[in-house]
Amino acid sequence: MVSLLFSITASIFLSSLFGTLQAVPLAEKLRRLSPPARDLLKRSTPAAPHFLAYNDKWLNPLPSASQLQGFNVLQVALTFLLSSGSVDEAQNWQELTASQRSSYLSEYSAAGISLIVSAFGSTETPTSSGYNAVTTANTMAAWVIEYGVNGIDVDYEDFTAFNSGGGDAETWLISFTQQLRTQLPQGEYILTHAREFSPSMWTGGGYLAVDQSVGSMIDWVKGATEYTTCAGLLTASSSAWPETALFQIAANGVSLDKLVIGKPGTSSDASNGYIDPSTLATCVAQAAGQGWDAGVMVWQYPDATSSWIETVRGNTWPVSGTPAPTTTTASTTTTAPTGTTTTSSASPTTTSSGGSCSGVAAWANNVAYTSGEQVTYGGDLWTANQWNQAETPGGPSGAWTLDSAC
Repeated sequence: MVSLLFSITASIFLSSLFGTLQAVPLAEKLRRLSPPARDLLKRSTPAAPHFLAYNDKWLNPLPSASQLQGFNVLQVALTFLLSSGSVDEAQNWQELTASQRSSYLSEYSAAGISLIVSAFGSTETPTSSGYNAVTTANTMAAWVIEYGVNGIDVDYEDFTAFNSGGGDAETWLISFTQQLRTQLPQGEYILTHAREFSPSMWTGGGYLAVDQSVGSMIDWVKGATEYTTCAGLLTASSSAWPETALFQIAANGVSLDKLVIGKPGTSSDASNGYIDPSTLATCVAQAAGQGWDAGVMVWQYPDATSSWIETVRGNTWPVSGTPAPTTTTASTTTTAPTGTTTTSSASPTTTSSGGSCSGVAAWANNVAYTSGEQVTYGGDLWTANQWNQAETPGGPSGAWTLDSAC
């Protein structure tokens, strides 16, 4: 379900692009958009849930969109971008030709996949090393723009600076994030963080202080990575990392809909935190049942492939977009093939046979539809009854009318 804030932002943005919507049919206005304007629309930050795969395997070629089945609201993170330049998969991306990069970006965009670069990682300590926050942000933002990726993930692991307790790490991160946003405007570029949130670990405030200052600039964050049970992951953190379970972080003021669960794909991908996919799917379902919908990140592809994320999404956000039949009237959360979440009250229904969807395109999250246009979704034929984008057929917006089964 597209958030109210996103809907308002999108409405203002579209109005500024299109002027008075009633003056010219919207379909015509969409056709008249310049290539830069169309590119800007494509860059709009996707709504939760987010299904991310990190990749630091020097894959060449990179996976095709079809190989990323299940990560269909995925931000594929290329690692790593350091202050001195790109290394590993980010360097691999940089060394592709402009034509090759354009081909990947077009394919991913058509599939609803965004490509972001991950900065720093465990090998770099920017604050302790004396890097200037503003200069470093400008350098990294310039790389994002030059090489065409959709945004940047800040994987800040300078624990020496955090442990100093003087607030230097927090001040550095706040300034760095603010400067990134001046170069990579919100709604056009994705900006995420990988965080440690314990309120008692650092006298400078840690990431809670960062969130209080610049959390509104950040699209989502990754946390609760080290726990191996649903209880630890969601509600009962360890003494080593107090108050870092998912709902504890939210209770300390971090927006629940921004808290992405991060997990290693296999036991060899990290020194701790591995949960087998089936158990993790149970944890995901429990969290979703309590109002969480931010999504899941895995380190790393291709150790964790489509089968991993399909298992983890389970019946909570089934990859097919068609959850198992239900005869209850409980509120359920489902995800479309491109990942847009909708919440609705399920009633006892039966699917009728018949009808024809021949030649009708499947609904796509990144396509703007005008009144009267038809799509297929969930095995049914739907007609738009108003202009809409990223509004799932059958969702609470009422933007679509169900015509018949295909």
